[in-house]
Amino acid sequence: MVTHKEYRICMPVSVDEYRIGQLFMIAKHCHEQSEAGDGVEVLKNEVCVDEEHGQGQYTEKHIHISSKLPVWARALVSQYLYVEEKAWNYYPFTITEYSCSFVPLFTVRVLTCYEDNSGTTENALSLSDEVLAKREVLHVDIAHDAIDPKKYKKEEDCRLFKSAKTGRGPLTDKSWRESCSPVMCSYKLVSATCSVFGI
Repeated sequence: MVTHKEYRICMPVSVDEYRIGQLFMIAKHCHEQSEAGDGVEVLKNEVCVDEEHGQGQYTEKHIHISSKLPVWARALVSQYLYVEEKAWNYYPFTITEYSCSFVPLFTVRVLTCYEDNSGTTENALSLSDEVLAKREVLHVDIAHDAIDPKKYKKEEDCRLFKSAKTGRGPLTDKSWRESCSPVMCSYKLVSATCSVFGI
């Protein structure tokens, strides 16, 4: 069984500006997730070439997650439980695949492209008619969608933050995607596949 969800995530930056911040945020996230022997283990980081997208960067990582599980679950699974991430980055287009060492028949594939618009391109990822018919489109509002109180950080609240460098923000108006300039959209098609018989 395969399910498809397309997320459209707009941000008050250009595609070129986003590229600069993307590497910083990946490094920050890896650092935040690294604790108690868990974290991100980079296995490969090398140049790759694709006929359609040109030259890019291929990375293969193990994201160790054992310490994130409840104690009872840790007793049932190996301490070496990890999620494998394979990524092909041909910015502004990327392909990312996730699989789990403990559940090998379940995989997630994420196709992403970045465009300078407010999420208005109907087939930004050049999907087939079959996938277009099955996908569900979800617009994510980085400023006004609800957030888990445990994950809320006041210094990262887009409704409060104003950039001293660019003068952009805060994003107080719910129609900020239409009125903000520049604005870009991250189009992400998330396809989950479960190959277990009967599912």
